[in-house]
Amino acid sequence: MLEPFGEEDAKFGFNSELFNGLKKGTSLVEFSSPNIAKKFHAGHLRSTIIGNFIANLKESLGNRVIRMNYLGDWGMQFGLLGAGFEQFGSQEKLNVNPLQHLFDVYVQVNKEAEHNETVQVAAREFFRKLERQDSQATSLWQQFREITVKEYRLIYERLGVPFDIYSGESFHQEQAQEVLQCLRNRGLLKTTQRGTGAVDLSEEGDMSSCATVVRSDGTSLYITRDIAAAIDRKEKFHFDEMIYVTDKSQQNHFQQLFGILRLMGHTWAESCRHVSFGLVRGMSTRKGEVVFLEDVLDEARTRMLHNMHQAKTTKEMDDPGDTAEKVGMSALIVQDFKGALESDYKFDWDRMLQAHGDTGVFLQYTHARLRSLIRSNSVIEAKEFDPALLLEDRSIVILQHLLRFDEVLYQSNRDLQPRHLVNFLTRLSHLVASALRELPVKGSPPDVAQARLRLFSGACSVLASGMRILGIKPVEKM
Repeated sequence: MLEPFGEEDAKFGFNSELFNGLKKGTSLVEFSSPNIAKKFHAGHLRSTIIGNFIANLKESLGNRVIRMNYLGDWGMQFGLLGAGFEQFGSQEKLNVNPLQHLFDVYVQVNKEAEHNETVQVAAREFFRKLERQDSQATSLWQQFREITVKEYRLIYERLGVPFDIYSGESFHQEQAQEVLQCLRNRGLLKTTQRGTGAVDLSEEGDMSSCATVVRSDGTSLYITRDIAAAIDRKEKFHFDEMIYVTDKSQQNHFQQLFGILRLMGHTWAESCRHVSFGLVRGMSTRKGEVVFLEDVLDEARTRMLHNMHQAKTTKEMDDPGDTAEKVGMSALIVQDFKGALESDYKFDWDRMLQAHGDTGVFLQYTHARLRSLIRSNSVIEAKEFDPALLLEDRSIVILQHLLRFDEVLYQSNRDLQPRHLVNFLTRLSHLVASALRELPVKGSPPDVAQARLRLFSGACSVLASGMRILGIKPVEKM
C-alpha cells in the first residue's frame, strides 16, 4: 500500500477498483453565476466554492469537466439599472470605481421605483429596447458587462477558482423566442387570464402547477432563457451530466426547468441535477454588516496574519501575507463544508480560525508539519523500505484510515457533499498529530526512520490530494 508514496506524484486512491463501475464522461458544472453590474456579494461565496469542489472531484475521477459561470446579465434588473444610469449615472464615477458606482445607482433607482411609477415605466421601456437590440441601450449594457467580468476575474483569481466559459442569460435571448415557438407548436404554451404565457406542469392538466415562461408584453423570463441555455449546451458540449449549484430558494425553479425540458421531449433532462445549499448567517466584518466578498477575504487574511504573529511555532516565511491568505481561505472553506450543504450555518470567525480542532487552519498546520518533516529528513538512507517496521497501533490506524480514501471519494461523488472528505481529512490530521508525538523519525535507527517517513509521506500526499479537491492550496510552511 505504501509503495507508491516513494514517488513524487502518488495517485493513491484515485485508481481504485471502486471507480470501475462509474460512468465517466463530460460533466458541465454551472456555478457562482453572480449578477453583473453588482459587486461580488458574500452570498455568492457558497455557490463558488461548492461548484469548484464538485468540478475538482469530477476531474480527479477522470471526467472531462466544463466549468461554466452563467452570469445574470439580462432581465428587468437591467431595465432598472439602465433607466437609473440615465438618471443618476456618471461616466466619470464609472471610470474611477465602476462596480461601486453601479451598485450605488442600482440602490438609488430601486428606492425611486418603490414610489415612482414613471421610473418603473422607464425601466420596462429600457428592457424592451434591449430585447429589440437598440444600439444605445445595448452599448451601455455591454459596458456594464465588460466592467463586471473584469472585476470578477480578480476575485476568482484570489479564490483560486478557474472557469472555462463565462456565459450569461443574454446569450440566449433569441433562442428563448425559439423555445416559445417550440412550446406553441407542441401545444404546451397556455395563455393565462393575466395574458402571460405558461406551461402546465400539473399531473391532472388543470394548471394547478404551472410555470410562467413569457410576460404579457412578450418579453422573456429567467426560466425561458434557462430552457434555451440548457438545450444550447447539450448541442454544443454533448455533456453526460449537467450540475447546477445555487441556493435552495431556487429548488422550485429547477424542478420546473427539468419538467419543461422533459415535456419538450428532451430525455437528457434526467441527467441534469440541482445541488442546493442553505444560507450563511451572521457573516460580518469589523466594518459592520458585510456586503462584499472582498471584505470577507481581507478580514480572513488580516486575522490569520495576526494569529500567525502571535503563535510561538510560526516559521520564517518568504511571504507571510500569501500564507495567511491561503490559510484564511482554507478556514472559510472548511467551516462551510463541515455540515450538510442544505443546512444554514452560523458564521463564526473565532471558531473558524482556531489552530486546533476540525478547522482548515489545522489541516494546513498538519500539512506544513509533514512537509517540514519530509524536507528535514531527505538524507535518510536505508537499504530498502521495510513495512514490517510499522507494526505499532498508531501506524496501523493511519494505514487503515488511508485505505478509506477511495470510499470517501466514491461517497462524495454519489451525493456531491464535501463533508465526507472534510471529516476524513480532519480525522487523518488528528491521527497524524498523535503519531508524530509517538513515532519519532529523528533519532530512530535509519531503517525505522525510513519506514516512518514513508508512512508520513503517504499521509501528507493524501492530505494534499484531498485539500486540493476541496479547493484548498496546501502551504509548505506555517
